[in-house]
Amino acid sequence: MPATATKKKSKVTLQPIGDKVVVEREESEERTSGGIVLPDSAKDKPSRGTIIAVGTGKLLDDGSRGPMQVKKGDRVLFTSYAPEAIQINDGEYLLMSESDILAVIE
Repeated sequence: MPATATKKKSKVTLQPIGDKVVVEREESEERTSGGIVLPDSAKDKPSRGTIIAVGTGKLLDDGSRGPMQVKKGDRVLFTSYAPEAIQINDGEYLLMSESDILAVIE
């Protein structure tokens, strides 16, 4: 199912292809454990989020598609250097390969 965001009078749809997924990053902590409020520049961007759209699977050598190991709604951990950030309205989404996902959080 595609990821959608509404924009004035138009609707933007992200449908990843192949083994790509669209992830919405989880919010980072606003305060340290000692209660200090962190500015945006000092926050580490978390390397976890929720999958909001998946592609059709990796194209195999025989021409068939390999099944995706993740699905829409899965909470995942991913490598922090891999994703491509995409801005849609006020939201940020990440586009990455399924192989950049390290684990599913259950």
